[in-house]
Amino acid sequence: MRFRNPVAIALLLAWLPANPGLAAAAAAVVKDGSTIQLGNVTYRLDGIDAPAVDQPCIDEHADPWACGVEARDQLTRLIGGKPIHCDDIGVDPTAKKRRLGVCKIEGDPTSLSQVLVRQGYALNVEASATGRFKPDEAAAKDDRQGLWKGCFVAPHEFRSGKKDGALLGNSCPADRDTQIRAALFPDDLAMPASCNIKGKYAVRARVTGNVGIYHLQACRSYPGLTNPDRWFCSEEDAQAAGFRRAYNCRPSAKSK
Repeated sequence: MRFRNPVAIALLLAWLPANPGLAAAAAAVVKDGSTIQLGNVTYRLDGIDAPAVDQPCIDEHADPWACGVEARDQLTRLIGGKPIHCDDIGVDPTAKKRRLGVCKIEGDPTSLSQVLVRQGYALNVEASATGRFKPDEAAAKDDRQGLWKGCFVAPHEFRSGKKDGALLGNSCPADRDTQIRAALFPDDLAMPASCNIKGKYAVRARVTGNVGIYHLQACRSYPGLTNPDRWFCSEEDAQAAGFRRAYNCRPSAKSK
């Protein structure tokens, strides 16, 4: 039997895209190692902690390694342009404009989160409702996969600027603790390509519930900020990390 009511059809079509819980497959834009955008909805992959784009690590040869960029690129390669669907499980508690999602390549029963943990480019998050990847993390560590081949700090500790956290990985000699931490939290943090927004932790930002302030190229403060604590690729990324825009930016300023 055909459904002939055109008003009902129009209402149904209008409702479908607006319901974030629907797992419609779509092309994904990879923002970092644990964040993708489908259409106008940004999802953080549930159950994992992956490096931000600007996080540095040390590789198995004790050389600096842009592991955050590699984690993002690894997720891009994993998706390979295939359609992605995400089961929406609610607002991301760390970034209210984003959603938490259990995301999969269309036709693949394994979540992107689990694959990234298996490959060693993300850590399991025990507190997550769907994070059940502890065996995958243990296997990645034993096999020296991804981040585990070198030395790194947990991504959430890098994002919070916690310089005295545990060193992770299979290449963290105890007698080089000071040198390793200096490399993981460098004074001159390298800017990832096309990520030119500077972030600085600031106590005064706590007044607005933030951890720091970000500076666009159009901000008067931008040239003088020579040692940023973070680099961001977009204002959305900076705001999701808990940073607010500097008050000396021109109203029309837009990140590039």
